[in-house]
Amino acid sequence: MRSVLSATLMMAASVFAASDARAQLTPPSTVGAKPKPVTTIPIRPALQKPEETANAMGQGERLALQSDLAWVGQYNGAITGDLSERMVNAIKEFQKSRGGKPTGVLNPQERGILADTAKKKQESVGWKIVTDPGTGVRLGIPAKLVPQQASDANGTKWTSPTGTIQVQLARRKEAGPVTAKLAEREKKEPGRNIDYTVVKPDFFVLSGLQGLKKFYLRGTFKGDEVRILTILYDQATENTVEPVVIAMSSAFNAFPAAVQTAGPPPRKTVEYGTGIVVGDDGAIIADRQITDGCLTVAIAGFGNADRVAEDKEHDLALLRIYGARGLKALNLANAATKTALDLTGIADPQNQGGGAAASGIKASVAQLGGGSDIALTPAPALGFSGAPAQDGDGRFAGVALLKPVQVAGPANGVSAAQAVLVTSDTVRDFLKANGVNVAGGSTDAKASVVRVICVRK
Repeated sequence: MRSVLSATLMMAASVFAASDARAQLTPPSTVGAKPKPVTTIPIRPALQKPEETANAMGQGERLALQSDLAWVGQYNGAITGDLSERMVNAIKEFQKSRGGKPTGVLNPQERGILADTAKKKQESVGWKIVTDPGTGVRLGIPAKLVPQQASDANGTKWTSPTGTIQVQLARRKEAGPVTAKLAEREKKEPGRNIDYTVVKPDFFVLSGLQGLKKFYLRGTFKGDEVRILTILYDQATENTVEPVVIAMSSAFNAFPAAVQTAGPPPRKTVEYGTGIVVGDDGAIIADRQITDGCLTVAIAGFGNADRVAEDKEHDLALLRIYGARGLKALNLANAATKTALDLTGIADPQNQGGGAAASGIKASVAQLGGGSDIALTPAPALGFSGAPAQDGDGRFAGVALLKPVQVAGPANGVSAAQAVLVTSDTVRDFLKANGVNVAGGSTDAKASVVRVICVRK
């Protein structure tokens, strides 16, 4: 546990510069002399180092990666989205655990498996981000491990049925609090044996044994109010609970800037997505959340559209434009079972200098099949939500959707975007239920995608 807590506070970025490759120079020939043959040495481009690959990722992608690595038990650092040697080493350990080569760079299949494994770990403990109604504190709770909840004026407590795992959120008033004094007071609680202490100006951390249980404590204050999160668990549950402790530490936000109920973040005033033409008569399938709460939904180049149906469970929307000509419906024939997919979408204009051209990117899933949404990595750029996914033969695999999610951290409540694939079967069932004939169509996705524009208040 000590290494877990130490690593939560020790983040160091170690970025190494790639060395230059220099070609061998050919000496000049002497006039009149027969030139001697020159032995050439092929120059191999320097391979990109793992640190450079990680540094090239977006902040949200690194957040999601660190979170997933923590959930599978390989990463025990602070989930901040910052580049660190610890993150690269965690990637290597994950690769080694699966019998792969520890390159420090995940290929699409490995990334998909990591995301899927982390998701299963979260689901197994019932992980969710909640807002404590009494204090407004935002924190992560493993609801399946601690299903019993009780609250009073001093805070909230979550416990397992047998008391082997306990989560306590406490609050109290204290004049002129200082983290060093708060830490000393907590150390003196009866039965506590401290093996690690960190004291910073704005928070403190303690860990060790409390009676026969392990404990982790994180405290902070604002004004005269002190708020402390304490996690206690039997040593027999250590393998299950320690990844959760890392997640809870990173997700703990004692004083959110704006208290609000847990749920999706507010949508943008103007938001862009990708739509797929699925009928020559103007039927278009798009991301339901992109088209939610809009004063106007427009299809670039064709005018306004009506939203005529929605699937709330899978976040699909059916749009319709009237009187449009030249529309080319996409062929929705089922794709083969492959993990490597091609996404075709139109990026947010801020991401591509105002351009409206469709572009393609590669993505991967851990597996295909079944009727549920599937994790898709890496997440495409903004604007791609609603993009069609096809296999190498141009057959339809589903719709890619970007979803903001609460990862295991960071403490400031920032959410990262993840991508999911709504399967082709789900899409076809939704369209058929709303009278859209999905037979035939083109396999040229670039000719069948349009930009969806939502304008809100």
